[in-house]
Amino acid sequence: MESLPVPSVQALVAATGGADVPPRYLRPEAAADAVASDDEAEIPIIDFQRLLMDSHEESARLHGACQEWGFFQLINHGIPHDVVEGMKAGVEGFFQQPAETKKQFAQERGQLDGYGQLFVVSEDQKLDWADILS
Repeated sequence: MESLPVPSVQALVAATGGADVPPRYLRPEAAADAVASDDEAEIPIIDFQRLLMDSHEESARLHGACQEWGFFQLINHGIPHDVVEGMKAGVEGFFQQPAETKKQFAQERGQLDGYGQLFVVSEDQKLDWADILS
């Protein structure tokens, strides 16, 4: 089945300044479930070196972070600072490109179909407020 074309989120924000979110991106049922508030705990931090030492405590922290948050910050991973900064700059540069450039980049890599939304099968389908490489 082929996905229906929809504008990229980046294009929608550029056109409206992000002030007018189309209804197909709104999920009122999710609005009631706050992800975090200012007075809640910070993003979990996982120490990779402690994981390598087979730390039961750090493994439990990782498990909790994945279950409760779905993401975490990893420290002491051994990746040099300049490599991390280079990756961040590359990602930022990629997302600053026009949607067509991103689609072409994805397609040139062979296994990717494109950039934008994936598996859009109807005009009424609720969509995620995010673009992806597919």
